[in-house]
Amino acid sequence: MQKLLTVVLKILAQLTLIRFQPKIVGVTGSVGKTSAKEAIFCVLSKKYRVRASLENYNNEIGVPLSILGEKSAEHNILIWLWVIFKGILKLIYSKYPEILVLEMAVDRPGDMGYLVKIVRKLDLAVITNVGISHLEFFSNPAALMREKLGILQGLGEDGKVIVNSDDSALLENIDRTKYRVVGFGFKDNSLIKASDFQLIKKDGFWGVNFKIHYQGTVVPVFIPNTLGRPAIYSALAASAVALDFGLNLVDVSSSLQKFVSPAGRLKLIAGIKHTQILDDSYNASPDSTIVALEALNLMAQGRKVAVLGSMTELGKESERGHKEVAAKLMEFGATLVFLIGSEARIIESELRQRKFAGQVRWFATSDEARLEVQKQILPADTILVKGSQAVRVEKVVKEIMAEPLKAKKLLVRQSESWKDK
Repeated sequence: MQKLLTVVLKILAQLTLIRFQPKIVGVTGSVGKTSAKEAIFCVLSKKYRVRASLENYNNEIGVPLSILGEKSAEHNILIWLWVIFKGILKLIYSKYPEILVLEMAVDRPGDMGYLVKIVRKLDLAVITNVGISHLEFFSNPAALMREKLGILQGLGEDGKVIVNSDDSALLENIDRTKYRVVGFGFKDNSLIKASDFQLIKKDGFWGVNFKIHYQGTVVPVFIPNTLGRPAIYSALAASAVALDFGLNLVDVSSSLQKFVSPAGRLKLIAGIKHTQILDDSYNASPDSTIVALEALNLMAQGRKVAVLGSMTELGKESERGHKEVAAKLMEFGATLVFLIGSEARIIESELRQRKFAGQVRWFATSDEARLEVQKQILPADTILVKGSQAVRVEKVVKEIMAEPLKAKKLLVRQSESWKDK
């Protein structure tokens, strides 16, 4: 049934694209795909009729659903039949978007090739970075790099690749003679460059403050309720896309003030006991965890508390990645560290070996950890909560947030299907 559904959705999606001929922006990368997609949607919506992938609809089922503008029916066959019927009706008449912004993810070899066959022709390909997350089914980081770069096969003759130029390995693997490349980042080799990054409190809201530089133009940007460098990379990627579609940086800066980063991506939430929570519970890789720890270090006014779940799907790089996180904990001097999951034992062992001055507690699951975290935190603590999806660290956030009744609105994975897992 699953295989048949996948084929039907693919065909319907392809027919829809042939029928309406929208411009397509494909977004991929190891981390930051969803935030970049949302930022691109935010800035393009000022001028165009745009549809972006819902939530993280980024696989062989999610991408066709995004093209069709429908939600997953999960395990309900009757609702799936209704989704397919509506997809057929929309081929006859529909006010279709001018631009699609599609998140495209890979977990296994061949995934990107399948998604590219669905969309057929991309106008822009955005690559946020390529790290070591989702490495479990790949022989080495180079194999993962090749798979991610498979998105370039979908570019049309006039297509352009928008790439994080701070990722030197990524830049080295893109053939500049074959593709038109636009780089964004903090380094001087970036066509669209960020500078003067600060985490500041403005009008009662914490947020990122920075400047965007492009061909002699400099525009200040403040994005409220968004923390850390990942938000800036998303904003830069969105700026590059917006410029290609004829918007200017003033338009971009104005739109980004309304940008709301997705739940579980370095969001500041009020905690119990007058604490503040840095909720980064959506997922985790070594790179993104280190960035989150940097945000914790910059913002914390009281004790620095880190609740870190295992980083899964790292394959052979798991030990190295967890040790890198331990080294960053040592550097920033967290007071209290809660570790969750089997792989997180590597962090515990490394911290003890390095004679970490703070307290370290390990738990097998988030359900075991959440009450202990609640007991141990003190007023004025800043608590970072981060881990891979499999560890479900959002349960800890729900336990210690000041308004748990708002969990469905503020936290990730609050649907009934996720709660049952």
